[in-house]
Amino acid sequence: MTGENDTDFVYDEATGEWISEADAAAKTAAEAKIEVRDSAGALLADGDAVTLIKDLKVKGAGQTLKRGTVIRSIRLTDDDQEIDCRYEGIKGLVLRAEFVKKL
Repeated sequence: MTGENDTDFVYDEATGEWISEADAAAKTAAEAKIEVRDSAGALLADGDAVTLIKDLKVKGAGQTLKRGTVIRSIRLTDDDQEIDCRYEGIKGLVLRAEFVKKL
């Protein structure tokens, strides 16, 4: 017999329970989401502005970014410790989240 409320279930090995496919997909999506946190533990998001907490030498640019430098419009990457950003005169700048603080 089939009815309107028929749903497929999958076995969740972590909890040992059978859950609906929709719940399993939502759980997988939540686990896949990467959280990037700054040096103070604040959650970072695309478009945030951050400030540097120490002087950083930029490899290949022959330039040092000074402590307190403001970086605007950051972009998150697949790595939970790296953020992609732009700064005048430096293309493809990638900073470690441990060296920045959210404004």
